[in-house]
Amino acid sequence: MQPVEFEEVIRRIVERDPRYRREAYIFLREALEYTQKMMGRPTAEEIRHVSGRDLLEGIRRYALEQYGPMVPTVLNEWGIHKCEDVGEIVFNMVDFNLLAKTDTDTREDFKGVYEFDEVFAKPFRPTKRPIETSVPELKTK
Repeated sequence: MQPVEFEEVIRRIVERDPRYRREAYIFLREALEYTQKMMGRPTAEEIRHVSGRDLLEGIRRYALEQYGPMVPTVLNEWGIHKCEDVGEIVFNMVDFNLLAKTDTDTREDFKGVYEFDEVFAKPFRPTKRPIETSVPELKTK
């Protein structure tokens, strides 16, 4: 049996679970690769497990690097609104054998790790400056 192409599997996943767009799965795969590089290469004998928390940190960094202040807009467009959505996407990919999991990995690993607004929007909001209460004097000639 020939391996099924990634794109075909993603098409089937999206048909089964239309909450998340195709781009969300591609982004997750890219963010996972980014996270693995961020964590360092395992030795030849070692298999590098990426926990839900590790993946969410990698997603945070990768998304900010790729999309800057547009992260909330981009992720929302793809159906990703909170950490739990990332867990759903991961387990959809596990169900279709695109990702592997350990016996201890669960959807709960993704629950409430961070607030999207706090990590993706807040860094780009202007900081408040104190309001100047005195009026400068006008210079006359």
